[in-house]
This record gives sequence, structure tokens and C-alpha cells, in this order.
Amino acid sequence: MRLCTPASLCLAAAAALLPAASDAHAAPRPPACVAADQRAFPLTTRLHGGPASYTAGGGFGVWYIELTNTTGRPCTRIHPVVVLVDTERALRPSQPRLEFFEGNRPHAVRFERTDRDELVGVLADERGGFPGFSVGPRRTLTVKVRLAVTSDAVPNDVTAQAAVVQRHDDDGAWVGESNAYRFRIEGEPGPAAGRSSSATVPEADAPSATPPATRLPLADELARTGVSGPALATAGALLLAAGGAVLLARRRR
Repeated sequence: MRLCTPASLCLAAAAALLPAASDAHAAPRPPACVAADQRAFPLTTRLHGGPASYTAGGGFGVWYIELTNTTGRPCTRIHPVVVLVDTERALRPSQPRLEFFEGNRPHAVRFERTDRDELVGVLADERGGFPGFSVGPRRTLTVKVRLAVTSDAVPNDVTAQAAVVQRHDDDGAWVGESNAYRFRIEGEPGPAAGRSSSATVPEADAPSATPPATRLPLADELARTGVSGPALATAGALLLAAGGAVLLARRRR
């Protein structure tokens, strides 16, 4: 599966489903998270606060995924999907150690590699203990994440970006996309290892205000740094392994 092209006038959607519950205990389908202008994403998404570099084998660096609900209704069962693209195409799924926080509770993120050497990790809990984030009407939720890199990672430049999906019963809607966060993996100890930088993501990387209908789909936007549609397809496969998750494409109407 791949993201739709501009000519097809559709966007991708991904489902972030937890292990299937029995019909008697299944959660009701959440209301759709849609903007008043249905050509725009309902969640404005921004990555910020991360360090400029990580030392291989060093400590964690902290950064944030900021989700702003631009609609007048709650957006529930929200799952960001983090995509990592490295210049050398040498970063392996076991080398980035990413965790996200639900309050004070950390959850590990498992990465998978696409056929184009992107790494994809879904902010979900394979054991079924995390239902997804909820963002209230006109509210902003800031998700803390932390990243470390194992000692066998080679020096490299990496771009991180996030797509955001709302989980439904058997599919999911693509409801947001972030700016890019670029960092360096250093092979030698450096002052940036294991801690956050005070610098935020450069203004040039801020999320575009242009609605999705008049800009390139995420696949084409990310292609500038090597990310493409298979990244989100792999996110679906990752969730399938986590307990019967399904990835389907839907047309944004």
C-alpha cells in the first residue's frame, strides 16, 4: 500500500488499534476528528525541544510532540506515528530507543524498517494498556518523548517527522502531520548527549498552514528527506503484529 498521489486527490489513513476486544466489551466508535474546513487537518502537530545531536551509547534526549485540536469537539484515540530517515541508510530498528509518556508512565516504541530504509514507530502499547491520546476542543496536548541511540549506531544525520492517525474500529483517519526535526548521531561523547537542547525546532521547519488539499501529500513532502508512503504502510504492519491491527486507506472527503 502507498499514499495516494496528488492526482488521486486523497490522503492516507492508518489505524492504530489495540488488541481486539470482545464484542460485549468493545469500545464505541469515537466521533470523527474533522476540521470545519474538511480540507485541513484537525490537529496541528509540532515537534520541538529536541537536542541537535545524540551520542551513540549516550543518555536520553527529551523532545515533545505538540498536538493542537483546532475543532470544537474532542479528538480521541490519537496515535502519532514517528518516521526516522537517516542519510546513510544505516540506522537499524534496534538502535533508536524511543519512549513516550502517558502522564508519568513511559511506553516503549518499537521501530520497523520499510523497503526504503525508513524506520517507523507508532505511539501505541502492544500489550493493550494505552487507548491513545485525547485532545479536548480547542486544546493543546504536549506529549513528552525521549530518545537514545545504542552504541553500535554509526555517525549519521537523521530527520524525524510525525504523522498522526485517529484509530477507529477497523481503520483510521490521517488527522495531522508535523514539521521535521533534524539531528545528528555522534560517534564520540559530546555535550549534547543525553540531555535536551534549549533550542527549539527552527522556524523554517514549522508546520505549514496550507490545507492538505492544496499541498503535496505527506509521501511527497517526506520524499525530500527520503520518507515515502511505505513508511505508513509499515506502521500498519507493525500494529498488525501488535494484536490484530488493520491499516486501510480512506479518502478524505
